[in-house]
Amino acid sequence: MNMCGNEMSEIFQVRGITKYFPGVRALSNVSVSIAAQEIHALVGENGAGKSTLMKIILGSVQPSEGDMILKGKPYKPKAPIDALSKGISMIHQEISLTPTLSVSENVWIGRESKFGGKVFVNRKRQEAATRELTEQVGLDVDPGTIVSKLSIAQKQLVEIARAVSYDSDIIIMDEPTSALTDAEVEKLYDVMADLKARGKSVIFISHKLEEILHICDRVTVLRDGEYIDTLDIANADKAKLISLMVGRPVDNVYPKQAVEIGPTVMEVSGFTKRGIFEDVSFSVGRGEILGFAGLIGAGRTEIMRAVFGVDGHDAGKLYLDGELIENKSTANAIRNHFSMVTEDRLHSGAIHSLSVKFNISLAYLRRITKYGFVNKRLEAADAQGMADKLSIKTAGLGAALSKLSGGNQQKVIIAKWLLTDPTVLILDEPTRGIDVGAKAEIYKLIGQLVEQGKAVVVVSSELPELMGICDRIIVIREGRIAGEFRRGEFSSEKIMSCAFGLNE
Repeated sequence: MNMCGNEMSEIFQVRGITKYFPGVRALSNVSVSIAAQEIHALVGENGAGKSTLMKIILGSVQPSEGDMILKGKPYKPKAPIDALSKGISMIHQEISLTPTLSVSENVWIGRESKFGGKVFVNRKRQEAATRELTEQVGLDVDPGTIVSKLSIAQKQLVEIARAVSYDSDIIIMDEPTSALTDAEVEKLYDVMADLKARGKSVIFISHKLEEILHICDRVTVLRDGEYIDTLDIANADKAKLISLMVGRPVDNVYPKQAVEIGPTVMEVSGFTKRGIFEDVSFSVGRGEILGFAGLIGAGRTEIMRAVFGVDGHDAGKLYLDGELIENKSTANAIRNHFSMVTEDRLHSGAIHSLSVKFNISLAYLRRITKYGFVNKRLEAADAQGMADKLSIKTAGLGAALSKLSGGNQQKVIIAKWLLTDPTVLILDEPTRGIDVGAKAEIYKLIGQLVEQGKAVVVVSSELPELMGICDRIIVIREGRIAGEFRRGEFSSEKIMSCAFGLNE
């Protein structure tokens, strides 16, 4: 479904935007135009300047140089509320909902006056309006549901519903499909088509190039804070976009290395958590990359959280090198040489207000602490070593993690766990929101880890990723193991049929 239009009239222009931060030039003379009724993709590696440009458009960051034109008039937002008042809204990659409020309250937060007076809100009217929006974006939950009870994918759909509710002329979508199932993604495509048909424009940020080629009209490429090119989608393909993004061809996105798989290092036997998952048993050997596939909500993340000691479980046993162990807590799991990169890096993976150095050394501090004092020299040296190894782009180790791009934040979290020297490393959606170049670096790093005899477990919603890097793939369906495939047996059709229960 390509939504290309014909003649395009410009509705929004970014002209010569430059942005300096202390020690960093984030953007340099960037110019982009967005047409009315256009779906315009913005791509680039993490650190290319996409997030900074969007913050400038929203008014949360002020440009050092350059200007913007909206509907033929100067546009100078000082805060996101200014952008909303001018008809520009954004769906953020990181969930920004209030977890203690309901779906309906989150959608209409700050706009309660639409449904009553200053004191009393007509909840029935508010929830009816919310239900129209949630049905439009394919979210099947009661509007009164508290957001903390929703899955990551459901929260993402609430974000989308909220953005649509503003009836903006321009909607910025930052990685909106990163946590969605294929069916939910197709529904989002329908929403985007409807927005375009109603005269709206969409700025679509995604690292999934297949999506961009499928749904966008044009695509603009940024690299190292500079404008590289804008292409009509008919003149673009994956190889060309990757080359423009990274400045070189990337021939092997999945650099799978041949590693001899050793004896079993971890065994999970009969893990059960009532109502969530049941009788889950699997093992992973030294030097093996074991993948977990399945639909959103199938229970993959919940199983890994139980193994790592984040959440409890009702039954089951865990073995490490044949010895019965218990990961009663994450601290206990770390002592047992387990590490886990969680899928939700915003809330459970890091402390964003603190420095890159602190976040890298967070899980490692007890090993460099003596008599209550941290060895600062060793902490700095090890953090810098990991930053270099993972090519983390930052103004310095003292910079707040929040100042980094999403992909570089993810690298910091991976670095944190690698410093603990785990025997078993669990990676839950490790490349979510990360560009193709950074993905290749992380895949290469995973290959190096299994060469060292580590066992790696990867949970991913991207089937090509699992088939590209894994030795085996286990499919989870409704909290149970539905199937298992070895590398020579991999087939997207077989795995997805298993995930949907079509092989029963």
